[in-house]
Amino acid sequence: MNAIEVHNVSKSYGAVKALDNVSFTVGKGEVFGLIGPDGAGKTTLYRILCTLLLPQCGTATVDGFDIVARMKEIRGRVGYMPGRFSLYQDLTVQENLEFFATLFGTTVEEGYDSIRAIYSQIERFKDRKAGALSGGMKQKLALSCALVHQPSVLFLDEPTTGVDPVSRKEFWDMLAGLKDRGITIVASTPYLDEVRRCERVAFLDQGKIRGIGNPDEILTRFADIFNPPGIDHAQGGEVKDENVIEVEHLVKAFGSFHAVDDISFTVKRGEIFGFLGANGAGKTTAMHMLTGLNQPTSGTGRVVGYDIRTEHEQIKKHIGYMSQRFSLYEDLTVAENIRLFAGIYGMKDEEIARKTDALLERLQFADHKDTLVKSLPLGWKQKLAFSVSIFHEPGVVFLDEPTGGVDPATRRQFWELIYEAAGRGITVFVTTHYMDEAEYCDRISIMVDGKIKVMGTPQELKQKYNQPDMDHVFTHLARQAIRSSD
Repeated sequence: MNAIEVHNVSKSYGAVKALDNVSFTVGKGEVFGLIGPDGAGKTTLYRILCTLLLPQCGTATVDGFDIVARMKEIRGRVGYMPGRFSLYQDLTVQENLEFFATLFGTTVEEGYDSIRAIYSQIERFKDRKAGALSGGMKQKLALSCALVHQPSVLFLDEPTTGVDPVSRKEFWDMLAGLKDRGITIVASTPYLDEVRRCERVAFLDQGKIRGIGNPDEILTRFADIFNPPGIDHAQGGEVKDENVIEVEHLVKAFGSFHAVDDISFTVKRGEIFGFLGANGAGKTTAMHMLTGLNQPTSGTGRVVGYDIRTEHEQIKKHIGYMSQRFSLYEDLTVAENIRLFAGIYGMKDEEIARKTDALLERLQFADHKDTLVKSLPLGWKQKLAFSVSIFHEPGVVFLDEPTGGVDPATRRQFWELIYEAAGRGITVFVTTHYMDEAEYCDRISIMVDGKIKVMGTPQELKQKYNQPDMDHVFTHLARQAIRSSD
């Protein structure tokens, strides 16, 4: 018997067709993957199946109930974990769980047995605000909130984006336990190792189902999107024998807790330096000190020649920064975003005008200069945000998980931009949870428990730990962590 049946469902937003005649079925107790690039229509489809949106045409049933005529029955039977976790950041762990239980007319006590295996891992943090949890812990809390009313069908919209590889593996092990209890799971993910943990997958692109089959069939059939050729390291620029970042015995303490615990390293001009670690290892705290957003407790550091303790305002003018959320202003046009950030960096009007035209041509955005950023596809926003972050030709650009939630083909295009920047002598300091991207770096450091556990080229690290790839190296080291990720 099928848990989900979708027949010829379509949904448009104005002239944009988010879903175009979509049909598929999901068997009871199946782990089904819904994969595709950003803007493919996945989130719209989830919302329709969870009865949060109405289709314009077509029909669908969940657990045998029609999504239009039997909304109430469906809402009691499904769990939904949208992107960004859907938690209330200012509520505690316990308050979040109680709130979601109340929404479904139940209590934490009634549903505890159904979430015990997952919630017990974070229960000791029940009085901590959700916003203070690491990515892995937020993930477990959000899953507990989605399961507290004991649903029979679980919808997961890219639940592991921004989460380190070890936490992602643990999450999918939890899903395997849910499948053993007969829960039907529909999940979307940009990670290929997670795609392969599904029994079947549907590839959704531009609102249409392009193919349905087992993961290997679909990944092979659409290899140009999901398995593009790697980037040759020779595409990068020449690394100069000149330090752009120098860190010695850097410490950041919060009371007795040392988030960053005595780290030392250097990064050279034109180098692509990967700064890796599990959630809670101390990466973000270290990056905040290097970019002038936070002051160290002790130790020294210099970025593009400026002291991170006393010259942080100068550092901010001579670096670029791009976070996972891209830092763009959604309600400004492409050209307005470029002008705004160029002005912040002190560039002259004539130079801004000249370089803007050249940038738009290079990105093939010339026809979209007056387009609002919020209407751009994720991959375009990503390229624009990176280009804006280096528009003033900084000595270093800091990239904090810049490719989260993006399909492999688009990620590869982004890394081509990184290689171009390095070729012009810009140092690239990057954090990522995609271990295939770690292979693209000139050197890598991996943080564990606030300390730099190891540093070297990808090849050196694979040889040192006798591992076939960086994913295995990372997992080997991250599992040696003693302190909790919180």
